Formats: sequence, C-alpha cells, structure tokens
Amino acid sequence: MNKRHWYVALAVLSISACGGGGNDPPPFKPVVDTALLMEAFIDPAADVIWGSVGTIVTAAGEEHIRPKTEEEWMQVRNAAVAVTEAGNLLMMAPRAKDAEWMRISQAMIDTGAAAIKAAEAKDPDGVFDTGAEIYAVCTNCHAKYDPTITRVQ
Repeated sequence: MNKRHWYVALAVLSISACGGGGNDPPPFKPVVDTALLMEAFIDPAADVIWGSVGTIVTAAGEEHIRPKTEEEWMQVRNAAVAVTEAGNLLMMAPRAKDAEWMRISQAMIDTGAAAIKAAEAKDPDGVFDTGAEIYAVCTNCHAKYDPTITRVQ
C-alpha cells in the first residue's frame, strides 16, 4: 500500500470510529419543567433585552435608555445568548410538543441570534427591533400553548 492509500484508509477508519456507526446521542436530561425554565431562565433574559433600550417621553422631555458601558452591552449580549440557546432547550424531549412548537422554538433561536448581533454591534435600534421580534415569538407561543406546560419527570 502506498503512502496516499494509507492516508485514505486511515481517514476512512477515523471517520467510521467517530460516529458513523449509529451510536445513540448523548443522554440529555432536562432537570426542570418548561414553566420553571421560562420563569428562571428565559423570562429574566428577555427582560434584560426588553429593558435595555427605550425612550420615555414626559412633559420634561425625552429620556433615552441605552446601554452605556461595555459591561451593560455585555449583559444585553449575554441575555440574547440565553434567549437564543433557550430555543434549543425548548426543542428537547419531553418539552417539544409538535411541529408548531418546533417552528416557534426555531424562531426564538433566529430572533435571539439577531439580538446577539445587535448587542455586539452596540446598535440600540437593532436591540429594540429584535426585542420586539422576541416579544412577538413569545406572545405567539403563549397564545397557542399554556405557559405552565406539563412537568418534566
């Protein structure tokens, strides 16, 4: 066997040993039910995004709420990461319910990813807009599914 054939054979053997053999996926184990996941993880993260940018108009004038420091922008970015990854957590059994649930969870991932980009760009308008999109995704889900969904065993 020449050197080239040896490398090809080694590559094929490596690929087959690394997962091409139909091994079971890792045993993920959700620890909390969907309601507690929302209460403890998703809602607080979304609240950071929603509260980070806005305008308050009073008789005295306008107050623009924006992250001002690197740390504040990182908090918004980290909250967007949590919202994004929460979409993946919602797709895990036994949380996943049906095709619509999966579509909404994917929308949470997509809108969260857009919020990450907006926060990393320090774009307050982008954070505001993606926050509105996240709110729409959450509202659509809550309109279809009871937010106190079955408990994980």
